[in-house]
Amino acid sequence: MSRITLLDGGMGQELIKRSPGEPTALWSARVMMDDPELVKDVHLDYIRAGARVITVNAYSATRDRLEPHGFGDRFEELQRRACELALRARDESGEEVAIAGCLPPLMWSYRPDLAGSSDQTAAIYAEIARLQAPHVDLILCETMSSADQGLGAVRGALEGGGGKPVWVAWTLRDDDSGRLRSGETLAEAAAALDGLPVAARLLNCSIPEALTAAMPELAALGGRVGAYANGFTGIVSDYGPGSTVKALSGRKDLDPEAYADLAIGWVADGAAIVGGCCEIGPAHIVEIARRLTAAGHEIIGDTNG
Repeated sequence: MSRITLLDGGMGQELIKRSPGEPTALWSARVMMDDPELVKDVHLDYIRAGARVITVNAYSATRDRLEPHGFGDRFEELQRRACELALRARDESGEEVAIAGCLPPLMWSYRPDLAGSSDQTAAIYAEIARLQAPHVDLILCETMSSADQGLGAVRGALEGGGGKPVWVAWTLRDDDSGRLRSGETLAEAAAALDGLPVAARLLNCSIPEALTAAMPELAALGGRVGAYANGFTGIVSDYGPGSTVKALSGRKDLDPEAYADLAIGWVADGAAIVGGCCEIGPAHIVEIARRLTAAGHEIIGDTNG
């Protein structure tokens, strides 16, 4: 059987479920200001569920997200805090767990039209990568909606990441087209990264059926591949800056068993890395770990496979 890297699940939605406050446009960054121990506890629960790679809670701790709310001066503090909380969770667990840095979409998720060109964003991403690199084992460029958005993040990760492995994860349209939210194909997204040392290519933050449809094409591109889907019904067309996740609806048909069925299918189609994104919680990771072990796979946290 195969050696499979098991990721954690979604952080932001899990924090919302556990936090008494209402969701804000700052999402998970706000929780790091108000109740950082909650972030550490979510990391710890994912490790205990079986995840062997956890991602730092820096998705919304970027300058472009913080500055409109008057928190731009806390950017470096929150980046460091996101790393420290993941490190504390690993230490407390006593498990051998890799930590992934996080380079998210700039300006807003699922909106490549707002992100700026790769020439504009590479330096921004490099700044984030430099802050995270001393504390993490790899840099994850996630929820990239276009080929150029992914290129900017990867260039920044390579420039600022101190030689750490770089993974890129593209988000797809919520259908069976296999196309990025920009409308580009996976082949076009991969071609934009030609010549750059990307250690793994993944699909994320789309309905799981979209990832299932696209996985054979991603695997055919070669190299190490993976997937981690969200549990939303889909992304609404008017989801943009200032929105909160209250605008998005969670599915009722993706219990841990149903989601694990899909994840095991990705492994059968060539995925060496699986996990969950928004709305996918520790119970889902427990079930994926159980199913992988039962099938004879070895669960690892080795960032290079």
